[in-house]
Amino acid sequence: MMLNTGLSGKQGADYQPLVERIVEGWAAGKPPLEATGKPSGYYRLTNYLLEYLVAYGMFPEGVHAMPEGRDRHNNVEPSFPVDFDAIIGNATLPDGTGQ
Repeated sequence: MMLNTGLSGKQGADYQPLVERIVEGWAAGKPPLEATGKPSGYYRLTNYLLEYLVAYGMFPEGVHAMPEGRDRHNNVEPSFPVDFDAIIGNATLPDGTGQ
């Protein structure tokens, strides 16, 4: 389930570099899509994690299902599981933003 948080504001900007590092780590070794140069699900995971951090001020734990998506041809991209414990590792939130 995608969270509807309206990502405006300082907090989203504070989390953006951290989210990008985490998602880039997740993407390492996955085949890139020709259209974006990023693996399938990259932007869904990025949006999900950023919205989660803004909404809750903490990292998600355990396995979460990323929502289905649409590619540039409007074809359905399937949901996929992400183990946040594994991809977050020892990352910490920026000072003053949560945990």
